[in-house]
Amino acid sequence: MRPLYFIAFTFFLLVSCHQKKETVYTKVNPMSIFTNTDSIPNHHYVGSQKCKECHPNQFKDWEGSHHDKSMQQASKESILAPFKGEVFTSQGVTSTFFQKEDDFYVNTEGRDGKNHDFKIIYTFGVTPLQQYIVQFPNGHYQCLRTAYDTVKNKWYDLYPDFKVVHSEWLHWSRGGLNWNTMCSDCHSTNVKKNYKEKDHSYTTNYAIINVSCEACHGPGKKHVSKAIEQGEVYESDGSLQMINLNSKELVDACARCHARRENMSLFHTPEGTFLDHYYPQLIKEGLYHADGQILDEDYVYGSFIQSKMYHNGVSCKNCHNVHSTKLKFEGNKLCLQCHDDQKFDSKTHHKHPMGTKSALCINCHMTGKHYMGNDFRRDHSFRIPRPDLSLKYNSPNACTGCHTDKNNQWAYDNFVKLYGEPKKNHFSDKLAPGITRAEGGYDSLIALVKDTTYPNMARASAVSNLNYYQNNININDVLSFLKDSSPLVKGATADLLFELKVGSDYYKNLLPLLKDKKRAVRVKTFFALSAVPSAKIPKAYQPFYKQVKIEFANVLKVGGEFSGGKMKRAQYYLSVGKINSAIKTLESALVLDPINNIVRTTLANLYYQNKQYRKAEEAYKTILKQEPGFGLTNFDYGLLLNEMGKTNQAIKQLEIGHQLLPENDRIVYNLGLLYFKNKQISKAISILKKQLKVNASNTDLIYLLAYVYYQNQQTDLAKKYGSQLLELAPNNQQYIQFYNAL
Repeated sequence: MRPLYFIAFTFFLLVSCHQKKETVYTKVNPMSIFTNTDSIPNHHYVGSQKCKECHPNQFKDWEGSHHDKSMQQASKESILAPFKGEVFTSQGVTSTFFQKEDDFYVNTEGRDGKNHDFKIIYTFGVTPLQQYIVQFPNGHYQCLRTAYDTVKNKWYDLYPDFKVVHSEWLHWSRGGLNWNTMCSDCHSTNVKKNYKEKDHSYTTNYAIINVSCEACHGPGKKHVSKAIEQGEVYESDGSLQMINLNSKELVDACARCHARRENMSLFHTPEGTFLDHYYPQLIKEGLYHADGQILDEDYVYGSFIQSKMYHNGVSCKNCHNVHSTKLKFEGNKLCLQCHDDQKFDSKTHHKHPMGTKSALCINCHMTGKHYMGNDFRRDHSFRIPRPDLSLKYNSPNACTGCHTDKNNQWAYDNFVKLYGEPKKNHFSDKLAPGITRAEGGYDSLIALVKDTTYPNMARASAVSNLNYYQNNININDVLSFLKDSSPLVKGATADLLFELKVGSDYYKNLLPLLKDKKRAVRVKTFFALSAVPSAKIPKAYQPFYKQVKIEFANVLKVGGEFSGGKMKRAQYYLSVGKINSAIKTLESALVLDPINNIVRTTLANLYYQNKQYRKAEEAYKTILKQEPGFGLTNFDYGLLLNEMGKTNQAIKQLEIGHQLLPENDRIVYNLGLLYFKNKQISKAISILKKQLKVNASNTDLIYLLAYVYYQNQQTDLAKKYGSQLLELAPNNQQYIQFYNAL
């Protein structure tokens, strides 16, 4: 008889920006593919006032910009909110904002669930909202959840519909709104986080408090020294960032802070490219809509590199003044820098009255969403509205975004009437069915990856989403993607191979990527190879393997204060066979975030696998208490109870799991098996037959039903289902032997 299934689990990684202790800024690696890994001393930064001496016009544009005001010391000049005793209540928490002498305070809920007075140390941002930062012990700086709307001049809750308990990681006083790791690296210059995992403390520092000239251009000490030394004959040698860059290099440089990404280095330096320090979050459920439109915050880069604009040489500076960050032109004039005004800025094209908001290019081709409560950010993928995709995949479209009283069918009908059938030549026509697991989704994803005319962001996302089709995957297709010209595609393929757990079988295909020019690809490759003993790595690759191992260790270190980062570390430990280390790591993750049930579920499964049944049971009980209604937990808990000999309790949990997830075949298989073992034959037969109406080709269910009939001496019915097995799997020796025995 087959054993009960043990459910597999998946790890998730939260990412942000991190630093390390300051070291001497010198190159130490003899292998040229490995970019510099040393931080830059703060005294190498000269400050924006020094830049102003030779670059007054650029300084004038920058002064007062969002970059200039990204972070400031709290003062009467920098704080825009009144702080005159205002009282604001949201989600049961009351906050009072007031001044005491020359300082600014808030009385609000702290880490212990009680209200305290907290002094404001820094301001964060300027418009349309300003946040305020409080200092906590051990070097922690925390951003208040209550922000000030500087346009409407009122306090508001960043997450008004989301109740957060004071013990949660997402509480403003804890990890979710921690400045050191979530915010600092993109709001200040040359930040070094200096996190100590042992006591969960920080000694974070920066060279300059805001996004200064040198945040983009790099440290100016050498540049200024040479300029002073050479005087009027000085010519820039191009050593500063952002000088003489082509369009893609410029976008790459801006992406460092304008991308949702995972870290690939301990800290950022001007050396190397975006993919030497980061890897963008790809198009996945929950982050983007199925067609690639923005859903959660992507901070522009992830959507812009999907666009035709990007692939035709348009960069940030074509639309934005790079120093003030403001748009270079208002209205359609911005787009008409490149697009024919006779063709596009006309009623014959957009079908709306001239001079109205509806006639603006951006309102059809660059829709957006509000984030952080009041900050409207536009989708930079620059796409033609596709109401036909909205009908299929429930993705948004510009038509119903304005015509809110209409539906997607109306939008589609009118689109066809005005423009004809939508052209199905966009990558979303292949990506959306794959992400939503629609019919033919796997083939669509494979076709997208192989078509190099599509954006690499879309192609890499197609690779990533193949993880949903593990039973369909042709491994030779996947291995071929390791040779793709796109680092994004290679990185996504390495991640997929790790998920597929085939690194130990096909590790030789991965080895060349240990020498890849991009750190992100190398690190992901090492992770995919983690199940391969180092002794099996050929001698020619050993120097690269050892160096990338250090890079990978830094990636694990960079996520040390995140429960998600610890999850990745635990995943690595499991891959190398260190289950006890994985358990200890996940236990420490729950110290940081005690109600993270992704972590606790993984830990419970590991306890179960390690035969620590009592700990596993307590973990499952805690999950069910904190998050009832998640059927897979009932399933896992039921399997554990059966292992502990508590059959009746196991059946009860599996029954609950089945009620919550009625189409889950694994739950039904195990529940049917337990009914049979508990001599509840009619229940076993009934639930198996009912499930086969949902999935008539599930051979496991058919096999079990045939076996139950056989054991119940209903031989004719056993033969009936046995013959079905052979029709579905004629070469399966187990089924052949079973049928012959009948």
